[in-house]
Parts: sequence; structure tokens; C-alpha cells
Amino acid sequence: MVIIKILTFHSIKYMILKNSIINKKWTPNIYLVLVLFFFLKINIFYTQTTNKKTATYIEKALKLKTSKPDSSIILFQKSIDLYLKEKDTLNAIKTILEKAFVYETNAKYAKSYDILWKALIYMDKIDNDGLKSVVYHRIGRIYSYYKREDKSIEYLNKALQTQKKLHKRAPNSNYNLAPYYYSIAATYRELVKPKIGQIYLDSCYFYFKKEKSKISKSLLDFEKANLLNYNNKSKEALVVMDEIYPWFKKNTPSYLVLFYKYWGDIHLKLGELKKSEDYYLKSLQVSFKYNSHKDFTPLIYEKLAELYVTKKEYQKAYQNLEIAKSLDAKFFDSRSIENQSLLEIKDDYRLEKERQEKIIQEQYLKQLEQEEQIIKLQNIILIGSIIFILLFGFLYFKNLRTKHKTEKELISRTKQLEIEKTKELLELKNRELAASALQLIEKDEFLKELKTKVRTGGDGLKVQEINKVLRSVSVNNNKNWEEFKMRFIEVNKEFYDQIFAKFPNLSQGDQKICALIKLNFSSKEMSRLLGISVESVHTLRHRIRKKMKLSRSINLEDFINSI
Repeated sequence: MVIIKILTFHSIKYMILKNSIINKKWTPNIYLVLVLFFFLKINIFYTQTTNKKTATYIEKALKLKTSKPDSSIILFQKSIDLYLKEKDTLNAIKTILEKAFVYETNAKYAKSYDILWKALIYMDKIDNDGLKSVVYHRIGRIYSYYKREDKSIEYLNKALQTQKKLHKRAPNSNYNLAPYYYSIAATYRELVKPKIGQIYLDSCYFYFKKEKSKISKSLLDFEKANLLNYNNKSKEALVVMDEIYPWFKKNTPSYLVLFYKYWGDIHLKLGELKKSEDYYLKSLQVSFKYNSHKDFTPLIYEKLAELYVTKKEYQKAYQNLEIAKSLDAKFFDSRSIENQSLLEIKDDYRLEKERQEKIIQEQYLKQLEQEEQIIKLQNIILIGSIIFILLFGFLYFKNLRTKHKTEKELISRTKQLEIEKTKELLELKNRELAASALQLIEKDEFLKELKTKVRTGGDGLKVQEINKVLRSVSVNNNKNWEEFKMRFIEVNKEFYDQIFAKFPNLSQGDQKICALIKLNFSSKEMSRLLGISVESVHTLRHRIRKKMKLSRSINLEDFINSI
């Protein structure tokens, strides 16, 4: 949805810029587009701001989850509310899991239990079996804290089977089975059933080697060490604990609450009371320091009481036992057999609460459906408006393009007419030149005839006067030719420039012949105009062909007319 808004935003922005560039003014339609533009911009800004705010809440919550768990829970809840408001169910569930984990590490199992069931209800809206398996796993672990083996193993197996289905569907995917086998092995360790725990731990090692597991081998070896201790192989267990201790200290220091406690158990079994006491006290210090695994502290105090009884320090034993009972009561009396029924009451409460929530959920779903219909209608109107605007813009631009095309064709046609008109004018002037040349021919012939008559009949005429008239005729003849040449060059300047550029070796006489050919003069007309024989004209034409290096297949007239 956000991507569509961004794409629409840029489309409208482009339309506004295009309109302003082309028209250089704002039309009423563009104001409508502008309003829509700002509406989408505000919408996108709001979404981006909400996402940024949610990310900030989560970042702060993660930093505070060990030092200030209550503040962390408040921040996680704010993030959940924002995600639900934005209909981002997937991220809402992920944040619920983070919040539940904070409750668990602070031994507030009832609250963790409640919100994990809420996560399952929200899970119905999305198809994400991978996330569902995580929720099953967490519910199973909470049941194990209450010593509810049946329910704990039921949900842990649900989580494992869901992962197996996903693994079968996509064998090359990133689904891991080892962590789920590990959880069941750890649960059986807590339930003091080492033989069953060993079976699941063996499966865990098998899948750890087979797949690129997300779980560390140090965690598996920790379970291995505890099973060795249960099987009276305490010295071997100590070797394993010494090997894996650096990893726990570096990567999961809060988990040292459990690590030191079980390390103390091994030394207690070996009768090394001083070392055992030191590790128990270290375990309590880590719990206080990281504000984690508080539920585990009653067991540590019980073990200290057992240790002090062995040392015959009964006062200390009694004090630690009192602390253990007090903490056990505080953390829901979950360790006492007499209070196992507490979770049964909790189950009844949960079922009733689920029933009530189901009614609320149905009402909420109806409300959501109505909201979705309204949103759909709004989206339809929005999309319709956008389509109308885009269609209007398309038709407008198409009309503008057609107008430009018509104008271009008109300009092209006008230019063509001007070219044709110029050609016609050129032809007309060339015809005038041809007519002028023909007049010169007639004039020359008349003068020749006159000269002949004067020479033959010279009675009464003085010889000197006759010669003067003849010289005048020759001079005028040359002047006429020069005048003709100037007019020809003026009319056919481009032709004259091109022929001179292409064939600079042509003489002035050759250029005369080319000019007369351009005017479509015959050889006979050329001979009469130039005062030479037809054979001489042919000779000149042949010489011009040679200078132009024309083959016999090329017609001289056609070639000159093409220039």
C-alpha cells in the first residue's frame, strides 16, 4: 500500500511539473491534482513517521529489557499498539514475543502466558507457521516452569511438528529443527528425566551436524554436561563445563545464572562444598546484576540450604530455605507440588477469558470488515480519481501532440511549397535566359548577314566607317555574352558554385557549354550562339566529359542537370 502511494505521489508530481513547463500557467485541473498531491504526501509522511516512531520504541525497549524491564514492557506495548493500528499484524506478533520474553525473565509467567495466547489469536489473521511454532514453543516452556509435563511436551511437540512440516515443504530453506529438539531435551532435564532428555539431545546433535543450525554447540554441550552429572559422571561433566564456559561468559552472560547453578551442583555431588558454594553465590549475583532468571533463584537458595545442612551450618541452611519458600510463593508457588493446581485455575480463567475475547474478537472483526469496506471504497474512489486524472492527462497530452504534429506538417508543407515556388521561379528565369540567348543568336545572325552585305555591296560607303561599325558589333557581342553570363550566375549561383568546386579544372569556355546545357540548348543552338561549328561544340562536350571523368553510360545533360 505504501509503495502504491509513493508511485502515485511521483506520477502526480510529474504531471504538475509537466503541466507547468508546457503551459507555463496553472489551470483549474492542476489545482485538483495539487490537492491530491499534498494529500498523498501527508499520508506517506504519516506512515513513515509512525514506522520511525515504532522503530525508536523497540530500540529503546531492547536496551532497557535487562536494566529497566518495566520501562521496556511499556515501550514494547506502545510499539504493539502502533503496529495494530497500522494493521501490521506480523510485526505486532514479533513485538509481543519480545514483551513476553521480558515477562518470563522476570518470572511474570502469568502475564507472559496471557499475551502469548493473544499472539495466537492474532496469528489467525496471517499465514505464518514459522512464527506460530515459536509461540507454541514459548507456551510449552511456560507450562514446564509449572511442572506441567503433559501440556509442556504437547506444545513443544506442536512447535517441533510445525517446523518439520515447513522443512518438508522447503528442504533447502532456513528452518532449523535442532533448537526445537534442544528445548524438549532441556525441559526433560528440568523435569529430572535424564533418559528421555538424552534421546532428544541425540536428535539435537544429529540435526546440528546436518543443518546450518542457529543454535550454538555450547548450549548442547551444557545439556550434555548435566546429563553426565545425572549419570554419576561428574568429573567428565566438569571437563565439558570448563570447555564451554568462555563461550557463555562472552555471548550470554545472563545465562550464567543457570550455568553457575549447575556447575555448583556438579561440585556438590563431588563433595567440593567450597567451590559449590562459590558458584551458587555467583549465580545469584548474575541474576541480580542482569535482572534475569529470577524464577531460578528459589532453586539456588534450596541448594544452598542443602549445602549448609551438609556443612552442619543449620542457621544458614534455615535462612536460605526461608528465602527459597518466600521467593517460591512470590513466583506463583510454581515449585511446590501442593500448589500444582494453581495453573488449573489459571487454565479455567484462560478459557473463560478466551470465550469473552472471542466475542470481543468477533465484534472487532465485524468492525474491521466495515472499516475494510470503507477503506476499499476510499481506495476505489482514490484509484478512480487517479485513473480519471491520468486519462485526462493522457488525452490532453495526446491532443497537444496531435496539435504539434499538425503544426509541424503545416510548416513542412509551407516549406515544400516555398521550395516548389523557388524551383518554378528558377525555371522561369532560366526560360527567360534561354529566350535572351536565342535573341542574341538571332541578333548575331542578323549582324553576320549585315556584315556580309556591307562587305559585298560597299558602294557609297567609306571603308573606315564600315570597319568602325564592324568593331562596334564585335564589342557589343562580347558585352552581351558577359551580361548573359552574369544573369545566369545570378539565377543559378548554387549550380555555378558546385560545378566550380567539383571541377576546378574547367575553363571559362567549358563553363559556357555547361551553362548552355543547363538551359537545355542543343548543339546547333550552341554553335550559333558561340559562333563555332557544331563539330566544335561536340569536341568541347567530349573534352568536358573527359575532365569530369564520366563513363559512356552517363548522359552529360542528365549529369549537369542533377547538379
